[in-house]
Amino acid sequence: MNGDLHSGGAVDHAAVANAHSEHADAPEFAREMWKTRLGFVLAAVGSAVGLGNMWRFPYITAEYGGAAFVVLYIIMTLAVGIPVMLAEFTIGRGTRKSSISALRLAGGKGWVPLGFLFVLTGFLILSYYSVIAGWVTRYALAGIFGGFPEDTGAYFGLIASGVPAMGFHLFVMAVTIAIVMGGVEKGIERASVIMIPALFLIVLGLAIWASTLSGSGAGYAFYLTPKFSELLSGETLAAAASQAFFSLSLGMGAMLTFSSYLSREESLPREAGVIAFSDFSVAFLAGLVVFPVIFALGLQGAVGESTLGALFIAIPGAFNEMGGIGRVVGTFFFIALFIGAITSAISLLEVVVSAMIDEWNMPRKKAAVIAGSLIALLGLWPASNLNALGALDAVTNYIFLPVGGLAMAILVGWLYKNPLEEVSRSVSERFQPLLKGWLWTLRVVVPILLVVVLYSALGEAVDAVKALFGG
Repeated sequence: MNGDLHSGGAVDHAAVANAHSEHADAPEFAREMWKTRLGFVLAAVGSAVGLGNMWRFPYITAEYGGAAFVVLYIIMTLAVGIPVMLAEFTIGRGTRKSSISALRLAGGKGWVPLGFLFVLTGFLILSYYSVIAGWVTRYALAGIFGGFPEDTGAYFGLIASGVPAMGFHLFVMAVTIAIVMGGVEKGIERASVIMIPALFLIVLGLAIWASTLSGSGAGYAFYLTPKFSELLSGETLAAAASQAFFSLSLGMGAMLTFSSYLSREESLPREAGVIAFSDFSVAFLAGLVVFPVIFALGLQGAVGESTLGALFIAIPGAFNEMGGIGRVVGTFFFIALFIGAITSAISLLEVVVSAMIDEWNMPRKKAAVIAGSLIALLGLWPASNLNALGALDAVTNYIFLPVGGLAMAILVGWLYKNPLEEVSRSVSERFQPLLKGWLWTLRVVVPILLVVVLYSALGEAVDAVKALFGG
């Protein structure tokens, strides 16, 4: 069943379905399912919505020309993000397996390394992502119990690495492991149904509050007025494609894994559109919070120094300057960040756990504990060394994710015999022609853009690795 699914150089979609259905009633092939469509959507949104929306998106927007970047980001979400997400959905729901097993069924033995790359990527990202989530937890607790420190730069220097960072990293991993142990319905879905609406409400409330700040108009002008010269910039285009791709949790098997638990009655294009729109909405709202605050207090220069400076030094400092209301607003801001970080961490761990369940028939709780513990152990390295964190982030985001997405586009676009069969389920006849446009976008446009992203970002990955080794 591994290498014998090829037919004339293409992958036979019907053969995959038949091979799977032969074993559908066997106990070892029993698969968890989402209880509701809403549960799947919120879990997938939770995977996509995270620190990349509320932290990286505003920073990258500021770096690449404000509204011009936002316009290109929307275009890249439509041109790259949704097509690759649909490709992952096609393989995930079509095989009803996690990344390694799914790619073995869909492409044969030659595609198994891609499945391992997905698992490795999720493993490595979570090892340092949980460290950053630990910093967020520390700031949220500071806001709740004592207020943000006066010298936010010195405070961040104390907690960013070493024993404090390790402790909060382990706390985040413990929370993540506990949720994933609960399973798809009682763990991931239940947590997502509670946390994602709360996240939206908090960010929306913060955006409304930010609109009342004196001087916020300059922030809106920067954020919402395009600099048309930037629209023609190759660097801005590459950054927008990169952000759209990374923000939607693509290229690491998360959407593939989540869709493997999805009913065949649901429309994949509809779900992809809802998830992409929700992801963008949170990122856009975060900009409506960050830019008015930054411009109202004249902190544009501090934000431009570094991504870490924006989130953990400049913004807490801004909340401090606002007095009591700043403490309240800042606390909610970091609570929202914590929610987004946890929902993304859940999906990262699920990629690894689901693969262990499918490949080795391992009980979920055992797989969650083993995988989570190993990730927590590796995470002690970036928790004690910021250069290690930077290197892991650069290699996974700038190399592994684009390579994973590029390979997925090639597999589904050119080798899968009839991807439209899976994608067109529950899609009305009038929208069927659009699906052919999706397929050709996946075949031609996506590979070109991802090669550009890889080329433009390779230097940053090399620099980060050199910094780790003192180069």
